[in-house]
Amino acid sequence: MKIQVFRFLILFISFLTIQGAAAQNVYKDKFAHTFSIVARDKVTGEMAVAVQSHWFSVGSIVSWGKSGVGVVATQSFVNPAYGPNGLKMIEGGKNAVETLEYLVSIDEGKDVRQVAMLDASGKVAAFTGEKCIVSASHIVGDNYSVQANMMLNDKVVPAMAKAFDENTDLPLAERVVKVLLAAQEAGGDIRGKQSAALIVVNAEPVENPWMDKKIDLRVDDHPEPLLELERLLKVHRAYDHLNKGDVAMEKNDMALALKEYAAAEQMFPDNLEMKYWKAVTLANNKKLQEALPIFKEVFTADQNWKELTKRLPKSGLLNVSELEFKQILDL
Repeated sequence: MKIQVFRFLILFISFLTIQGAAAQNVYKDKFAHTFSIVARDKVTGEMAVAVQSHWFSVGSIVSWGKSGVGVVATQSFVNPAYGPNGLKMIEGGKNAVETLEYLVSIDEGKDVRQVAMLDASGKVAAFTGEKCIVSASHIVGDNYSVQANMMLNDKVVPAMAKAFDENTDLPLAERVVKVLLAAQEAGGDIRGKQSAALIVVNAEPVENPWMDKKIDLRVDDHPEPLLELERLLKVHRAYDHLNKGDVAMEKNDMALALKEYAAAEQMFPDNLEMKYWKAVTLANNKKLQEALPIFKEVFTADQNWKELTKRLPKSGLLNVSELEFKQILDL
């Protein structure tokens, strides 16, 4: 009973907020003609939004998501309210189809909108207004929707759907980036390219809001935004291996720690920061002899890391004996 009351309150508040936005029509002049995908991994339950546009900072208005709830892409002549208000309605008990149908029905500017929504259960809905600039269309598939407007040709959206269906072996983030790359290869935005974004949220609700997005990457202005987005995703994965290595060290699982560190270094062999903190972690776990060559390599490349090392004991980040500390600084 309490859950039903809570859901009713969320829906009622959402209704008032949405009606106010629709009546004022405050978002009519914002636009992001673009291509995007909303998708869900059927195995992990993770949900993602990925987008590219020839418009500055497309990720700031197009992509929305909340763990355990769903994801939204709102584009063309953008009404950003579809994002937060759509997520509120889904969280309140409506599915993606019901939510999008309602929001479109009260939108005075619906003819120039393009929106896609996906909820945590895998239901998907998409809408392309009849006045969206051609080539404009969408395809709703199994746990995903791909949509685009102002494209060079009508091959872009089918190429996106094909890429998603064919890359089932990839993690969700890498899979949706492949979809964007396929869109660009098929012709992409008729104006060119400028910005891109990717968010991935969890299958289940999270306790703290800062844990909501598993991946949150934006390329606001770049001559090759998709290549940069792909690079940033690789950096994200490398640091994820580094963090897992640290956790394994804390659990005294040296074999797993070294495996994770090696994976990180293989992805970015010239990254001094990854090497440095690996050395610090080894030293803190009584593996000084393994750490010393790494410290030496880092210090040789940049003496500022040695200066930083002098400051770590006071902050409790390097816990070694005075003799061991001297060994490190003498490198």
